[in-house]
Amino acid sequence: GEKIRIEGQIIDGDGLPINDAMIEIWQADAQGHYAHPRDSRALPNTQFKGFGRSATDKSGVYAFDTVKPGPVPGPDGKPQAPHIVVCIFSRGMLRQIYTRLYFADEAGNAADPILSLVPEDRRETLIAHKTMRGELPVYRFDIRVQGDNETAFFDI
Repeated sequence: GEKIRIEGQIIDGDGLPINDAMIEIWQADAQGHYAHPRDSRALPNTQFKGFGRSATDKSGVYAFDTVKPGPVPGPDGKPQAPHIVVCIFSRGMLRQIYTRLYFADEAGNAADPILSLVPEDRRETLIAHKTMRGELPVYRFDIRVQGDNETAFFDI
């Protein structure tokens, strides 16, 4: 699959960095298959686990090197746009919080059944924007856990 880098900053309701957060991601591979026994479509790819974990640094910054996921079937069988499930843990949080990262350059976002559940004025908080670092696509995805322009989170 296409190698990508995801970078971002976790910030609190006052706009300050959260320097003790742990971010976990779970995603499909480039063909839209999950490395999970319940995904009967999955191909044996022992190199790709579909899971990653990154702690934030003192500036609240995190990063992942991964592959861009492919579309996966939605709850109704229709395809979901390529996305990554993101889970955030941090001091003072009694429960982890979940969100999704969608890619700004994906046409499938407009028809994604989960993204369409998010109020239109909040969808932008789930979109990662692409820049290039040499030949490497880098997607920026900042997460704001409270306050103005709070990232949309999901009950799971």
